[in-house]
Amino acid sequence: MANRTSAAAPVSPKASRKSYRQGTQGELLEAAGHIFAEKGFDRATGKEICERAGANSAAINYYFGGMEGLYAAVLEEANRRLVPLESVTAAIARKTGARAKLQAIIELIVDRLLGPISSSWVLGVFSREIILPTSALEHLFETQGLPKARIAKSIIGELMGLPVDHPAVSRGCISVMAPMLLLFVVDRQQLKRLFPTLSLNSDDAKVLARHLLRFALGGLSAVARDTHSELASQLGRSERHRRQPLVDG
Repeated sequence: MANRTSAAAPVSPKASRKSYRQGTQGELLEAAGHIFAEKGFDRATGKEICERAGANSAAINYYFGGMEGLYAAVLEEANRRLVPLESVTAAIARKTGARAKLQAIIELIVDRLLGPISSSWVLGVFSREIILPTSALEHLFETQGLPKARIAKSIIGELMGLPVDHPAVSRGCISVMAPMLLLFVVDRQQLKRLFPTLSLNSDDAKVLARHLLRFALGGLSAVARDTHSELASQLGRSERHRRQPLVDG
């Protein structure tokens, strides 16, 4: 009996064009990410990006409407690969307490920052944007930054036993975020020169995350005690002043 072979289903021209477009867009994003990380937005040129991507010189305008549109798309892609809002909400979705939620978020961020992405262009693009923000950051700020800040304030406020709009909660958020922000922007080699025993490999993510969590909880607890003590003192002074009899002059 003759062997029966099945012919591959033909690919439609429409599907082929769609695949080509997606491939070209992806190549442009990847090439632009590397160049923006190396040179920054102001010094990058469309010509070198297209050459690196192996694309036509008009491809940036065709797919992204120009260099600004391409840069905005690169920032979006960098955020998607790093810690998008969806990843944060998923990490805390099944956590019932503020401590567990904070732990989940710290572990998520540290794992990403010490993982393979740390050697990609993503951190380079983000660190430049954090230090010298451009107008392209505004969209990410509205859609990603503000919702993440609301989540952080809710968790820190619960841990401190304070309203989310209390200034101490905002300061607490900064204190928790600052060490992780350092890993965004600092040169890892220089950091290792300063602290030779510091290990920033992916295998050390759990150790670092545990340290950051303990450090954050200790600081927040101490500040909360002081803040509640100050509030109690203010309330006591106000109450004494209220009850003080008026004296005629």
